[in-house]
Amino acid sequence: MVKEKKEKEVVLCPVGRFFLDLERASGKGSKFLEHMTRSRIEFLKAVRALVDERIRMHEKKATGGHKKKMTKIEVE
Repeated sequence: MVKEKKEKEVVLCPVGRFFLDLERASGKGSKFLEHMTRSRIEFLKAVRALVDERIRMHEKKATGGHKKKMTKIEVE
């Protein structure tokens, strides 16, 4: 009988891994960590803005809002 070891596999995105490594390298309460925490928040806000923009773009396409409307002009 063969027993298999079950190992948990943890996968982190490169950006998350970067921030995690930096947190471990700096001391708790350091100015560096304070700045990195603020930059993480700004990074996430930037990603949110990009996602919101793409959602609006796709919603506009779905409703036909991207087409120009025709205007009738009378010529004398």
